[in-house]
Amino acid sequence: MDEHSLSTLGQHLQSLRQAQGWSLSYLANAAGIAKSNLSRLEQGNGNPTLDTLWRLAVQLNVPFGTLVAPITMPLGEDGVQVQLIDQGKDSPQVDAYWMRCAPHTLRHAEAHTPGTQETLTLISGWLEAGPEGATTALAPGESVTFPADEPHLYRTHDGEATMLLTVTYGTQRNTP
Repeated sequence: MDEHSLSTLGQHLQSLRQAQGWSLSYLANAAGIAKSNLSRLEQGNGNPTLDTLWRLAVQLNVPFGTLVAPITMPLGEDGVQVQLIDQGKDSPQVDAYWMRCAPHTLRHAEAHTPGTQETLTLISGWLEAGPEGATTALAPGESVTFPADEPHLYRTHDGEATMLLTVTYGTQRNTP
């Protein structure tokens, strides 16, 4: 992530935390990250992983897209890039993302908030995705919807895969 994006994310993260009336220590502890790491993130330093950002969004009780909305470039790590395309304004909350997985990627994703579902539509390549132990193989043009409130994965083989990903949040949100 570039310096401007990190700074923008840090300011936004800090304002979301302060709007909850939470201390740095409280959010760091709830999200399972070091207070020093959260402090660096809020100051526009560091290099947050996708999992860290998801955990912060869950603890802040906001959709992932709300946390990363101010960032205009793709976020990524370990062969996965994701970029917010749009956020719905209705209930349930629906976020739409562009996602790319490099060849030979195996990405394990943590469980999202209760009731959350993901729908993937593969644009190119080959992808296996879904809850761990119950994945579905997709070819271009195929879609799958699965519960994302349990651990799930994305796996490619020899080629990269690009997809549209929609995340539909459940009406029940967990709060720390």
